[in-house]
Amino acid sequence: MVRLMDAAGFSGIRKGARLALVGAALGLGLAACNSEPQMRGYVFDEKLLNEVKPGTDAQKVLQIMGTPSTVSTVGNQTWYYISQVTTQKLAFMKPTIVDQRVTAIYFSKNMKVERIASYGLQDGVVFDFVSRTTPTGGSELSLIKQLIGAAGLASQ
Repeated sequence: MVRLMDAAGFSGIRKGARLALVGAALGLGLAACNSEPQMRGYVFDEKLLNEVKPGTDAQKVLQIMGTPSTVSTVGNQTWYYISQVTTQKLAFMKPTIVDQRVTAIYFSKNMKVERIASYGLQDGVVFDFVSRTTPTGGSELSLIKQLIGAAGLASQ
């Protein structure tokens, strides 16, 4: 004899089968959660990075490394290549940064590589390249330069 399900759909199924069905649905829901690490940003290749040496032209750096993640806002003389590894416990939760690598390539005024620096999470706070501040151009004046400038003795 075949039982038909009522409007709720569960009356014809035994209690154990109902629990198994609910458990399977919850299991599928949790399986959709993403706990595997996710790569974001620039994908580093150590071989390519080793080709960039002090004195390398900016155009050559672009050919080797590709477009930087961001550049310095004043003078465009520092390029940043940023990579982050994140995990996310549940789909609606904010991702957690578990690893970060920032490679900064510093250029001279004639756009030749001066030095290369690599930073990670252990070097400080998470890199925020979308900040709400605007740095000013120029250089800081020492107290003596400020006093000479205020006195009008500075050479033009």
